[in-house]
Amino acid sequence: MTDKVYVLLGTNIGDKLKNLEAARLLIEKSVGIIRRSSKIYETEAWGKTDQPSFYNQVVCLTTSLSPEILLSTLLDIETRIGRVRYEKWGERIIDIDILYYGSHTINKSELHVPHAEIQNRRFTLVPLVEIAKNFLHPILGKTSEEMLEDCPDTLNVEPVGLPLENI
Repeated sequence: MTDKVYVLLGTNIGDKLKNLEAARLLIEKSVGIIRRSSKIYETEAWGKTDQPSFYNQVVCLTTSLSPEILLSTLLDIETRIGRVRYEKWGERIIDIDILYYGSHTINKSELHVPHAEIQNRRFTLVPLVEIAKNFLHPILGKTSEEMLEDCPDTLNVEPVGLPLENI
């Protein structure tokens, strides 16, 4: 059985484009097939603002991994790319967040799906709307596009490159 998963990639240290590319390659090698990728967007840091801007991208993939194994594998990918967790919302070479795992809802101490802050973050919603504007949030009952319209976040989110191949 395979599920469609939406994942947010983010980076603000080093060669940001290479960091995102490394994450996508390792995701395809270890997790599943990337079906769609948004453009890459640049955004000021959110939460902890005294750090470099971020490059963010949302990818849609299919996987047969359970949500828990998916999370473990994504955390391993972060470590393989060089992520070290110093502080919440701090600088990072790569961050990989599960936004949605199909229409499942999961509330465990280590895993919350859908991601609890989707509706409050433009850097997540702008690329998500690009590839899944009508995807329905299973708890809020709003599409990605509706959440973006209602989003209280005012940070500027600007594309920095062309979309990768969309399969």
